[in-house]
Amino acid sequence: MQCEELTELLAASAEAGSAAPSVIVDARARAHVEGCLRCQAELAQYRKLLRALHNLRTEVLTPAPGLVADVFAHLEEAGERHAVRSLVRGRRVAYAGGLAVAATAAGAGAAYVLVARRGRKLRAAS
Repeated sequence: MQCEELTELLAASAEAGSAAPSVIVDARARAHVEGCLRCQAELAQYRKLLRALHNLRTEVLTPAPGLVADVFAHLEEAGERHAVRSLVRGRRVAYAGGLAVAATAAGAGAAYVLVARRGRKLRAAS
């Protein structure tokens, strides 16, 4: 039996709360765990993790004064920045189109000015 095959079985055994791997029903798996230091260490780590999680359930933390208000203020600022960015991103095509129209209009205006100047020079020469 390989250690990798026992990963889920070790987690279930740790959750059962047994101090020894005797909860493991399969005789081959139990024999492997009893002789394998790696699997025993993994079982111990699972139990340690479960104890720490259980202790977190019973621990009550009180936030510092003003912490909740600060968190909400930062969340609101981040939300506003995100909203502005999404509006700008969503309108990129419109901005690009507007710039293209403005550039075309500027080019047409410059061409008109050049043609108008040439027309004046031609009339003055005649």
